Amino acid sequence: MNIRHDRIHVFAARPDELGMTHDFLQIRRIPGDFLGGTWQCVTGRIHDAETAWQAALRELDEETGLRPVEFYRVERVDSFYSPADDTVWICPQFLAIIDRAAEIRLSPEHDAFRWVERRYVQTLFLWPNERVTVGEICAEILDDGPAREYLRIPVAEA
Repeated sequence: MNIRHDRIHVFAARPDELGMTHDFLQIRRIPGDFLGGTWQCVTGRIHDAETAWQAALRELDEETGLRPVEFYRVERVDSFYSPADDTVWICPQFLAIIDRAAEIRLSPEHDAFRWVERRYVQTLFLWPNERVTVGEICAEILDDGPAREYLRIPVAEA
């Protein structure tokens, strides 16, 4: 069995129309690609000279054209098993808060995007780990939980 830790996940959220809660971005993988047709957060690989948070910002830009106005690490690290290559993946996760007016520019890996209202996360996010992570993001970051400031990565550093 292989163990890899060179992959990241980035959840993007923006204030809803009333500024009362947040919507979450999902992008759809193109048909015929790995997990083609599925909706997901931004994912990608960490390059040799990058930190995980640098890779997260690069992948967010490459896959969506977005830059965060606020940026956070998520305490929960995702892990999953891939039987195709007998690999356990360990993935640091991040939250990018996006300006509501920001425009999305999709990479060729994706053919559509959607903003999911917070109340629909439990039915529209495919993977159980994603749903749990969004719950942590809401509790600790978006709802001003006690760890929020300790999870922040200043955008000036990013």
